[in-house]
Amino acid sequence: MDRKQYLNNEEVRYFTSKDDSLAWRTLLVSWAGILAIFWVLTTWTNVFTVLAALLLLPGRQLALAVITHECGHGTFFTSRKLNQFVGQYFAANPVFTDLNSYARGHTRHHQLAGTHEDPDLPNYQAYPVNSDSFRRKVKRDLTGQTGYKLMYFIFSQARLALSDDAEERERAKPFVQQLWINAALAVLLGWVFAPWAYLLWIGAYMTTYMLVVRIRQVAEHANVPNLYDPDPRNNTRTTIPRWWERLIFAPNNVNYHMEHHFMAAVPCYRLKALHELLKQRGAYTDTPIFHGYGEVLRHAVA
Repeated sequence: MDRKQYLNNEEVRYFTSKDDSLAWRTLLVSWAGILAIFWVLTTWTNVFTVLAALLLLPGRQLALAVITHECGHGTFFTSRKLNQFVGQYFAANPVFTDLNSYARGHTRHHQLAGTHEDPDLPNYQAYPVNSDSFRRKVKRDLTGQTGYKLMYFIFSQARLALSDDAEERERAKPFVQQLWINAALAVLLGWVFAPWAYLLWIGAYMTTYMLVVRIRQVAEHANVPNLYDPDPRNNTRTTIPRWWERLIFAPNNVNYHMEHHFMAAVPCYRLKALHELLKQRGAYTDTPIFHGYGEVLRHAVA
């Protein structure tokens, strides 16, 4: 997919330009959604609001993961230091991620997407899968088995901070930081809302969030036209979500994944406009664009 075929230099400069006001708005809206969920939950605590929180919180956690992704690319704020600070403490750490290690791994994904060396292949190369296989994956996610494995790994790495080995202590630092930030978040939620509020945050993270992330990964790269073709129109997928799917599976324009692989320097708040322009100029004439995550799952789950 040749950039020069669809965009001139002025358009490339526009789409790759960063806007601090849009970045701050994206961050504040993401956190405002989190606080709104907890306000409703603790004001009207009942089985329905708890279930709603378990459904909606993963979308807000994914919103923070998307901001982590943007800051890892250095495309969110104009300032490198601001990308690093905000991305680490207000996006990555609350969802148990380290910005720097994530960015290193994700850079390799971009470099090797469309090849057999893509480090993210285990997340989607087996698709399409049969419905029984996918149900087992869903069961593991919603019962906390997937989340437990992740949390066990985080705590086991954090324990290395007590080691006598200097290298192990250094390796433990990002994981210890994630636990400290989550401890601070637990105190904050308990102070502002209710002592038990953080339990919903971690409960959603270990269950429904794991399923949301799985579906997002499926939507981005699973059962695409050709996973081993360097053209993002063949190895990546863009999904146009319904309004409610945007709340859960596609916050902060994460659904425009083909456009992101086409030009990774484009901030998330410009991806929709880039999609519309590329579509207008015929870039997707022979490219399937899926509408809704249900359509994606019907395609990826045989």
